Amino acid sequence: MPPITIYSADSCPYCRRAQTLLDRKGANYTVLDVNRDPQLWGEMTARTRRDTVPQIFIGDQHIGGCDDLFALDRRGGLDPLLSA
Repeated sequence: MPPITIYSADSCPYCRRAQTLLDRKGANYTVLDVNRDPQLWGEMTARTRRDTVPQIFIGDQHIGGCDDLFALDRRGGLDPLLSA
């Protein structure tokens, strides 16, 4: 399974929702809390050109936010990425 990174914030319901989906899939992931480390916010916006959380990466592939992750799953594209 490729490494999964989630730029997140504790108070974000979309972040929790994305993490719940990944938990159901049995995926291990690293959460980078942008509220606890302001440098992570800059890193996230530089990598994604987006300023909302969550921002999810599977391996080097930027998946996007929570809605993007769920859409990928509905299309059947999440499981193959997780098993790669």
